[in-house]
Amino acid sequence: MAHTVLLVPVPEFEEFVRGRTRHYDASFLSTDPDFVHAHITVLGPFLDDPGDADLRRVGAVAAAAAPFDFELTRVEEFPDGLLHLRPAPDAAFRALTARLVAAFPQCPPYAGAYPDPVPHLTLDQRGDGIDAATVEAALAGTLPARCRADRIALHRYANHDCRVLSEWKLGAS
Repeated sequence: MAHTVLLVPVPEFEEFVRGRTRHYDASFLSTDPDFVHAHITVLGPFLDDPGDADLRRVGAVAAAAAPFDFELTRVEEFPDGLLHLRPAPDAAFRALTARLVAAFPQCPPYAGAYPDPVPHLTLDQRGDGIDAATVEAALAGTLPARCRADRIALHRYANHDCRVLSEWKLGAS
């Protein structure tokens, strides 16, 4: 089923995340050259079919937020086995999510499944031979990573149709 997500692209991890996407479900590999698989979600799922007024509201949130730096240093695991990187500091991500939820209260983060969603970049899922240590070892040349959030992107996810729908620079008027 198709869905949309507002996210901050993290191109530093694109090669790894794209490889894991290919491993699990290649139908979610995008052919859109602007699509960045590696990302930190700021609001998802978003609206199925956002209109011009919705896009302007996202643009206003992006314009009101300055670009910011963050670090990704170690692989962590959620209780469900999801292996991820947590940005530090994460306050700017939480603030973006809060502003977007205020603008779109009908779109609670993760459909309301988590009362206090944790900003993260998904890497893999724990399984046979896959755990935080093996993923961290695979990223040895990449971690720690100093990154910059400079935009919000609206991505559409659907089998054989993952693409960028729109983008907004942070702090741009």
